Amino acid sequence: MLEPVYQVDVVIVGAGIAGLSAAHRLTSAGITTAVLEAAPCAGGRMSTEKVDGFRLDRIGQLLSTSFPELRLTPGLESLPVRRFAPGVLLHRDGRTHRAGAPAAGGSARGALHAVRALASAPRNPAVAPGRAGAPVGGAVDQARLGAALGRIASTPVERILARPEMPAAQALAQRGVPARTIDGFLRPLLAALLCDPELSTSSRCADLALRAFAGGRLCVPEGGAEMLPELLARALPAGTVHTGVRVTSVSTTSVTTAEHGEIRCRAVLLATDARAAAQLLPGLRVPDFHPVTVVHHTTDEPSASLAAGTSLLLDADRGGPVAHTAVLSNVDASRAPAGRVLISSTVLGRPPESVDTAVRIHLSRLYGTSTRRWETLAVHHTPEAVAAMRPPHDLRRPVRLLAGLYVCGDHRDTSTVQGALHSAHRAAAAILTDLGATGSMHRADPAPRLPRAA
Repeated sequence: MLEPVYQVDVVIVGAGIAGLSAAHRLTSAGITTAVLEAAPCAGGRMSTEKVDGFRLDRIGQLLSTSFPELRLTPGLESLPVRRFAPGVLLHRDGRTHRAGAPAAGGSARGALHAVRALASAPRNPAVAPGRAGAPVGGAVDQARLGAALGRIASTPVERILARPEMPAAQALAQRGVPARTIDGFLRPLLAALLCDPELSTSSRCADLALRAFAGGRLCVPEGGAEMLPELLARALPAGTVHTGVRVTSVSTTSVTTAEHGEIRCRAVLLATDARAAAQLLPGLRVPDFHPVTVVHHTTDEPSASLAAGTSLLLDADRGGPVAHTAVLSNVDASRAPAGRVLISSTVLGRPPESVDTAVRIHLSRLYGTSTRRWETLAVHHTPEAVAAMRPPHDLRRPVRLLAGLYVCGDHRDTSTVQGALHSAHRAAAAILTDLGATGSMHRADPAPRLPRAA
């Protein structure tokens, strides 16, 4: 027999980073909150597999130190991140080149100086020479790119959102960016940031991604992607998050679960992925998705023998399945046991048959070394990893559907960690406004308890 139904202010469906961060904002305002997650653990797509002392991200989305919500989200103030080297390494025509270091202070002059200095850095002598010239073109093209990075780093977001919208590839061509710069630098970079090698993404979303890149440093959470949701969950009151609870229907005043029956509340926030949200609320838009495959290898070779160092290495040639790769244990030592090296590589789009073999062959060229003795730790394929953002794309898709019913997630904003957190910020603000919360409402109340399963 069920216990009396527990009364809670807000039920949040989904314990990914959007749901958890919204819960943190609500509980901080004194709103009693229950977070329901169907999976056995919180985190959603930001999950990390542990294998023999290695910590292996399933999708491995890149963060930037310039993401505002990493600073603004309660509970993430102490998130430790590990930074990649400034800019990126580009592999083209059998050679590696460094380019695109963020400007010091965001100025055009600083960007120009950095790009010139990095573009003139010594090439890897172990790699056979190819055609002369850096992937971004000659000195004039490099200067233009540096100035453009500096400008976009200081451009207000609202000005970017007011620009005409079209596919990113078309916008870059219309702006007069040389084809060599697009193919040699911007396409592989945006592919890494947006998981879209064809640059079909909205030009506004691409500009925001470039703004984040130019204004900060690429980074990853120390210890794996799961550390971000884990930190958020840990900061919530005990008993707020309930895993293994499947929600079957929602309304403005209740949710129904398969295990615990009906839970009445004052508001419901859907914080699931787009497809799960549409299953609970038919009529919600379900976007297309970019599939992502991450292949993790290890080797007992000294990490110093792998030329990437702490850089993100991009394939500007598109000469194989790997879009980008990194010696991730160089960036974050906690991801591999002592004496071992972790190389994590990302394949975008539909992976080839025998993906591990194809990736090994490609990595051999990218790193300039044999990969035959590398050990494969895991191959993680996620068909719906990142929501596509083709134009027209509403970066501020409404989070308030009805009074009492709200939705958040990266599919309501941009398909990034920043977008997921920002949508949760907007949803929490809307809920607090509608509930008329002006301070603590239930500060002395216990954490929500679900009814017992029948």
